[in-house]
Amino acid sequence: MKYINFHSGSRGNCTWVASTSTQVIIDCGGNKHALSHALHNWGVNLDCVDGVLITHNHSDHIAQLKLFKQVKCVMSPVDLKDRPDCINPMPYVPFWIGDIEITSLVLSHDSGLTYGYVLRHDDVRLVYITDTGYIKVSDYPYLRNADIYIFESNHDVEMLMKTNRPHVIKARILSDSGHLSNEDSAAILAHVIGPNTKEIVLAHLSEQANTPQLALASLKATLSEVDDLHPELSVRCAHQYEVLTGGFNHEKQSYQSLDLSLNRLK
Repeated sequence: MKYINFHSGSRGNCTWVASTSTQVIIDCGGNKHALSHALHNWGVNLDCVDGVLITHNHSDHIAQLKLFKQVKCVMSPVDLKDRPDCINPMPYVPFWIGDIEITSLVLSHDSGLTYGYVLRHDDVRLVYITDTGYIKVSDYPYLRNADIYIFESNHDVEMLMKTNRPHVIKARILSDSGHLSNEDSAAILAHVIGPNTKEIVLAHLSEQANTPQLALASLKATLSEVDDLHPELSVRCAHQYEVLTGGFNHEKQSYQSLDLSLNRLK
């Protein structure tokens, strides 16, 4: 599988994932003009998209759903006003879009029912988890030893507390129905990654309460205690306004090396 992350953060989220013959979009938030422009520039033909996966109904994840009106298959944990024909998949019950098997996991966020997704094509698995205050230990087996993780690392707790945000907002973010901190994200990833894991993308970073440097440093410190890491493990951060690409090159059937390996974090 290959992926393009177009937007990641509180202003909008959208990721394209493709196998050899199937294309899916995970979430579709952000600015209409910017997202349309990015999709066009990266050659994503909306007529060729086979399905849209929605994680939850906050606007930064569904604001541009109308851009994908020609996509017949829209999967969402909750009903959507702009897509009354959307399908609500059962959590933990695999379903297929084209040649990609997808399993939805129940997350904990203040939007009602929220899903994370595990996508599998052949022997390659991609885990997509954002917008959750915690992850149940009972869900770890679904996440274990995937090839690619796009995984929330929303905030640095100390930096969050120093912002001028109202206390109620800080409490929401820190709660079990808020967002994963850098430390929480790193701790979970350390438990679930394995020797097959070749890419970790830290996602949904707060613009006010985090930096890529802090998120990467937290994960690097935690992974330094983990054995059996893949020798080419790559760790990067997704951005709100910068496109990030990665995954496996099907034409060459080989790992597509990225620009920031774990060794370069030392």
